[in-house]
Amino acid sequence: MSATDAGLRARVVVAREHFAVDVEVRVAAGETVAVMGPSGAGKSTLLQALAGLATLDAGEIAVDGRVVDRVSAPRVRTEPMRRGIVLLGQNPRLFPHLSVRENVAFGPRAAGVPADAARRDADDWLARVGLPGAGDRRPQELSGGEAQRVAVARALAAEPRVVLLDEPLVALDPETAGDIRRMLRDQLDGTTTVAVTHDAADAVALADRLVVLEAGQVTQEGAVREVLAAPASGFVASIAGVNRIDGLSGDGGWVRGDARLRAADPGSQALAATDGVALAAVFRPGDVRVAAEDGAPNSWRAVVTRVEPTVSGVRVLTDLGAVDLSLTDAAGLRPGASLTLHVDPDRVRFVAAS
Repeated sequence: MSATDAGLRARVVVAREHFAVDVEVRVAAGETVAVMGPSGAGKSTLLQALAGLATLDAGEIAVDGRVVDRVSAPRVRTEPMRRGIVLLGQNPRLFPHLSVRENVAFGPRAAGVPADAARRDADDWLARVGLPGAGDRRPQELSGGEAQRVAVARALAAEPRVVLLDEPLVALDPETAGDIRRMLRDQLDGTTTVAVTHDAADAVALADRLVVLEAGQVTQEGAVREVLAAPASGFVASIAGVNRIDGLSGDGGWVRGDARLRAADPGSQALAATDGVALAAVFRPGDVRVAAEDGAPNSWRAVVTRVEPTVSGVRVLTDLGAVDLSLTDAAGLRPGASLTLHVDPDRVRFVAAS
């Protein structure tokens, strides 16, 4: 096997009711790739196809150079348990009639590892995921976080070539999810992994690269922080916690109607150098201020569409982006109200818009 064959290589095409999931993904050996997208974008369909739980309509899946699924001749269809791929989802799905130790030992024993050796390895894995001495407990005696730790130990004890994570932290409280996230980062180090998540914190903590799916298609991919810093769609902007407003380049800046913005960084200035190019302005709601008067540079008039409470104050959504305000500054604001907003040029970035 050559170095280029190692890892996961897949083209997954699965027809759905309103669109086809058509995704090409490559994950290098030992790399973790996060997959994010709106609900119904095809993320779980992708994982199910990789795991052998959904039938391909076209495409091919190869693990470490071995084709495990292919639609074209010669047809290949490897059953899920023989792919070297393990899927870990939101529900730990532990065997209720087995002890924690026997749950973790199940995969190795099914692969022919002697019972005593499999049980010793299970105890080692339980210690690695933060549950030393828990082998004799039953699944019903575990908390949600403990059950997810056991599920991780069971998955990795089987020595899979690829691990698929389908939002395993979504049902946990924030503190427990943070603990499990750190454990996953440590234990998955060096394991080829595809992690579907709805949380940008998971992507940043666990993944090397981020792939964004929308309506079954890859709309953006790259290093996690680079994708979040330059969102190519409104969805990516929302998970990154930034405003992304489409407009055009004009007069050395960004233009949309009467709104005009300039950016300080050279990369943004270069993008805005030619008039009439599709351009998006990106800035954080926390960097926006209510301007004292109309007409000031980097200020624009906006109409309030919604007001939402936040932990520290209020987020005011407008027809041209959102702004975070204190309760005092937001007092009296209602949908339909008009206000002038301002953002400093060094807080704005321009990205190319399709």
